[in-house]
Parts: sequence; C-alpha cells; structure tokens
Amino acid sequence: MKILLFCENRYAIDILQPLYEEALRQGRHEVLWYIHTQKIKNYSLPDGAKEINTLQECYDFQPEAIFVPGNIVPYYLPGVKIQVFHGYAAEKKDHWVIRRYFDTYFTQGPFFTAGFEKLAKKYKDFEVRETGWPKQDWIFKHMHDFDAEKEALLAKHGKKQLVIYAPTFSPSLTSLPFMKQALTDLLAQRDVLLVMKFHPLTRKEWCDEYRAWAETQKDAIYVEASENVTRYQLMSDVMISDTSSAVYEFLLLNRPVITLRNVAKEIYWEDMKQPEELVAAYDRALNDPESIAKRRWIYDNYDPHLDGHCCERMIAEAEDFIARHGVPTHRKLNLWRKYTSIKTFGRINRK
Repeated sequence: MKILLFCENRYAIDILQPLYEEALRQGRHEVLWYIHTQKIKNYSLPDGAKEINTLQECYDFQPEAIFVPGNIVPYYLPGVKIQVFHGYAAEKKDHWVIRRYFDTYFTQGPFFTAGFEKLAKKYKDFEVRETGWPKQDWIFKHMHDFDAEKEALLAKHGKKQLVIYAPTFSPSLTSLPFMKQALTDLLAQRDVLLVMKFHPLTRKEWCDEYRAWAETQKDAIYVEASENVTRYQLMSDVMISDTSSAVYEFLLLNRPVITLRNVAKEIYWEDMKQPEELVAAYDRALNDPESIAKRRWIYDNYDPHLDGHCCERMIAEAEDFIARHGVPTHRKLNLWRKYTSIKTFGRINRK
C-alpha cells in the first residue's frame, strides 16, 4: 500500500511516527512524509524517511491511503483520506465538526466511536473504525525510557516529584495569564520540580514571559516548544493544565491532573475555579480516593487500546477500506470546501 503521512503542523510528526514504524516493520508498504514547511520550521524525521514538501509531489505519488492528524486534507489528492486526530479534547467544538474531507475516521475509544458513528449516520459519506490512537503505541514502547533522566533531575534539585505545566495555546482557554503566582506558591510550599512545556502555537510573549520567570526560580525548567511533550509527560508525576488535549493523554497514564477552568461538561480530574486553589488541588489530586477513582473513567472510555497495536489496526482497516471500495480518486465536496482546500494548500497539475 502506498501511504502518505500528512503533516500540516509540527505535532503531526510525533503522532504519525509510530504508524511509520509499523509500516516499515510490515515491509510491504511505500511510505512518504508530506511536511508543510511553510508552517513547520524545526523538525526531524526518522533516519531514512522519504520526505516531500509540495502538494504536486503528493499527487504525483498517487497515494492509496493518507493518514491525517489535522482537520483538513486536500480533496483532490487520491487515496482514502483517514482522520486519526491530534488529541482527545472532546470538549472543543471543532473536535466534532465534520468538514467532509475524510472517507473514514479512526477513533481512539468507545466514547469517540459512539459520537462519530452518530455523525456518520447523519452525513452518510464516511465510515468509523475504532483502532486506538497511534501515539499510544509510542508510549507503550517507550514508557520507561526516561526514568533515569527523571531520577537524575529530581536528585539534582533535591525534589520528590516532577510536575509538568502544559497549557493550551488558545487565547480564550489558556491559563497562562493567571498561573505564575500560583506556580510560585506551589514551588514554595510543596516538594516539587516544575517543568513547563508549551504548545508550539503559544503566543511568543507568553513564552518569553514564562521563560524569564523560570530563570528566577531554582526549581522551574522551561522546555522549548520544539521538544516532544510526550517525553516530559512520561517523566511527570502530576500535570497542571487547562482546556488542553494533553489532559487526556496524561490521564491515560493513570496519573493526576489539575486544570484551571476547563470547559468540559464532565470533569474527571481536579478543576480549579481560581488559580490560588492550586496547592489544595494538588493535595487532593494525589490523595483523595474520589479524585483517583474519577480518572479511571477516562482510562476505560477514551482509549482502552493501550496494547501497542493501534497502528497495526490502522493499517489493516485502511487496507480493508480499499478492498471494499477501491482507492478513491478524490473527495466530492461543495464549492466552499473546495475553495477552503485550495486556499490552504494551493492547486496542483492533474496529469
């Protein structure tokens, strides 16, 4: 099968890398990475990976399957267009928006499968298959790779636990304008080392502000956006965030999460209304039996496929779609969606 890994944003590379590794392991696929270099400036691909950077090259490759963690893919490219998602943020409205670009949605777990199957019945032009999320295969494989690094960091700072602050970039949802004093209090009152890892799309002024603040704190580390957030998630004992999809990734490690004013309708972690509640919320998240029990619901319903075989299922489902329907030559869309696709990615020459 000819596979195109479609990366419009930096986060897509980390999500799709396990899928690339599984395709190589199977040894019967031709795989290309499309990297949107106008948006993605600093990145690295696995050794030996074949990369293209224009939509014309994508079309000329004539892919049979296109795996997409983003919200849009050019309708005029051949191949079954597969939405694999860029996180678990079900409370964000755009998570459930059907833009008509995809032939099939590969969902993470029962909660998402039920929601998209309902939408599939409404729109009648895409399928839904539950496979699990590709990034979970990387986590399964590398769960303990950073244990020694974590212990060295804690020993260096003389601290007991590592806490990650990973807020969203969205100006309307982010906790960044409100959390500096609360984080200062947490460092002063609890035995923790703080690592801050922000989304690549976070406003520069917020990054600069917290980078400068970290330099004034002996137990705070600012990590640049180009680094892989999952590495620091695996190292951390507790996460502090807001309305970010990283919350669910961390909960699936069965570890405590604290958020500020998360907009989810159902909260399965400690959510603060005011930032000054942070120290008390930290204590509850670690010790309260009810708080610990709530995390289990997310674990069971958002993505129970933590067996290291999500990408294997994805490739099998893509091949099954092609066996039943053939390889689509393009995606039928209305004029507005076609215009949006062309405006975002440009035109190609159909030879």
